[in-house]
Amino acid sequence: MTDLLWQKAGVATNARVMAFLAGDDVLLDREFFLHDITASKAHVEGLANIHVVTADEAAALKRELDTLAEDFRSGTFVLDDRYEDGHSAIEARLTERLGDAGRRVHTGRSRNDQILVATRLWLKEQLATLQSHCRAIAQVCLDRAAQPAIPLPGYTHLQRAVVSSTGMWFAGFAEGFIDNAVRARQTSEWIDANPLGTAAGYGVNLKLDREHTTQALGFARMQVSPIYAQLSRGKFEMAVLEAIASALLDLRRLAWDLSLFTTAEFNFVSLPSEYTTGSSIMPNKRNPDVVELLRASYASVAAARTEIEQLLSLPSGYQRDLQFSKGSLFHGCRHGLMALSLVPDLLARLQWNEMPMRAAIEPAMYATDVAIEQAAAGVPFREAYRAAADTAASAGEGRTPESSLAARTSPGAGHDLRLNDLAERLAQIDA
Repeated sequence: MTDLLWQKAGVATNARVMAFLAGDDVLLDREFFLHDITASKAHVEGLANIHVVTADEAAALKRELDTLAEDFRSGTFVLDDRYEDGHSAIEARLTERLGDAGRRVHTGRSRNDQILVATRLWLKEQLATLQSHCRAIAQVCLDRAAQPAIPLPGYTHLQRAVVSSTGMWFAGFAEGFIDNAVRARQTSEWIDANPLGTAAGYGVNLKLDREHTTQALGFARMQVSPIYAQLSRGKFEMAVLEAIASALLDLRRLAWDLSLFTTAEFNFVSLPSEYTTGSSIMPNKRNPDVVELLRASYASVAAARTEIEQLLSLPSGYQRDLQFSKGSLFHGCRHGLMALSLVPDLLARLQWNEMPMRAAIEPAMYATDVAIEQAAAGVPFREAYRAAADTAASAGEGRTPESSLAARTSPGAGHDLRLNDLAERLAQIDA
């Protein structure tokens, strides 16, 4: 391992202790490394603005940071256990190439605000990806909802209830994922604050050009208080995981529907073969493993959020406990976004099996239509309800699923899905 950033004369280090302290940090920092380099360039510009480094030194430092980024992308430079973490790797590289100029790069900053700003930039990327996935899912759902509707039983308590349709099913999930995309955008706006320049949580005795770094890094605002910059670590990460989890809650229910609809007992849906797997022992089986793992994905993100929440039982100021939040954050975001990325193609290509869907619509499922019709004709609803219950077995006489859906004129129901309204809301997300 290279010299520790905090090493001082007469201070001994123990290899086992160092291994425990470092953990997987240097490996996890690979995810944030390019953002750390980007923030380092902005910090160098800020130091040049207040004459802590010369213009020539700033140009050389930025050139070497760009080279390091290129080497990292190409694999020429590998972030590994030669370094304590990504921050020390950057400083070691700059010092190796530029001597004293490299030793000046850490002036006015701490590893505390260094990881905060790199993580914050990374979080904004994750939320942009989340918004993109949710918009794509919503668009597929709207497209399929606009296709000719096929009657589908509507269920409450997992019991057949009323006539529904594929259009209503897709429209419901379209609106859910529009809301999820909006939440991703709103969360991004909330966390869009620059912590760089807050150092270890108490500022420094330099007039750092924080306005410049805020603008250079594309943040909407400066995170003003150094103490709050530290208090926000974990809090902002949890907000991002909550936004992903919100989308996965809807995905879990969608996947549950597909898990039921693909069974032989329902046989409402056929999945593309790429989204199924075979059994290791039963030659006849094709299993909806992808759908089942989509259903399970919420658990991974919820667990990541919970782990970070448990770490936050802390006083104000930086505490090393927060190092453990990095792995939870990375794994939760990666898994959640990977799951969501599979959904648009799956929904675009699944096939409805019309005959078993129609066969599952039984006469009693029209009883609600009968009761509403009588109420509209002037019969008190509770009387109409009881009369329809008494004759539920014959409620379907003279009726079809299509006539039931056509009569469902309440906004959002079968005859009036309001898909244009939903499409307009989807278009407004990026407006």
